[in-house]
Amino acid sequence: MIPADTPIWLALLLVSAAMTVIVAVRYFLASGLFAWATARFRPGLYDGMKPQISREIRWSMISAFIYGAPAGVVFWLWRHHDFSLLYSDWSTYPVWYLPVSVFVYLFAQDTWFYWSHRAMHAHPRLFRIAHAVHHESRPPTAWTAMSFHPIEAISGAIVVPILAFIVPIHLAMLGVVLTIATIMGVTNHMGWEMFPRRFVHSVLGRWVITASHHERHHEEYRCNFGLYFRFWDRVCGTDHGFSKRFDTAHPPVKGQTQ
Repeated sequence: MIPADTPIWLALLLVSAAMTVIVAVRYFLASGLFAWATARFRPGLYDGMKPQISREIRWSMISAFIYGAPAGVVFWLWRHHDFSLLYSDWSTYPVWYLPVSVFVYLFAQDTWFYWSHRAMHAHPRLFRIAHAVHHESRPPTAWTAMSFHPIEAISGAIVVPILAFIVPIHLAMLGVVLTIATIMGVTNHMGWEMFPRRFVHSVLGRWVITASHHERHHEEYRCNFGLYFRFWDRVCGTDHGFSKRFDTAHPPVKGQTQ
């Protein structure tokens, strides 16, 4: 607990530092777990990639601060001034609203990511400045998910804090949102598909992004811009299906399409 007489600037600094540590630990736990899974189930896949992985971790630590700072400010404003739409009382909204709020946050994130991500690829100068760092990971690994240039990290870090002042959400449901973001961010960059082909090529798989879909973005750059869902890619005609390399290992089930 921060003493009540602590100067605001120092309180914000301490809370932001704590959130940064939480984001960094979350990154190491998630990426470390799936890197271990890669070594276990795809031995040798990351051989010779230590320099790349070291670079990814360095960029990710910068991103951890950029994601942690605004999260700390929002938490402090809620905790000390009730100045956000976060809530902790389960009775504040109906039970049905809990999953709805999770979906709204995920879809809003996905929408912002699709259009900002697509813009970075549409403008060469913006790509070089903000997004090239992420695409230096060739191929991506379990450590790539947060490997961003600070400009790109800022564009991603502002979404949830802004939503916290627009869309009410229970703290536990916010935890669900952040957990989904962490797991999908890592698994979509692992360099192999952990989900069975029956899921990847299922009706649900046609709308949810997995590594098979995102890998193709890292191969071609100008397609598959989504974060969680394939909705905007499908609506805008930028969905090019799955990585050919992944599809060779995971061919579609007969009668199903990409």
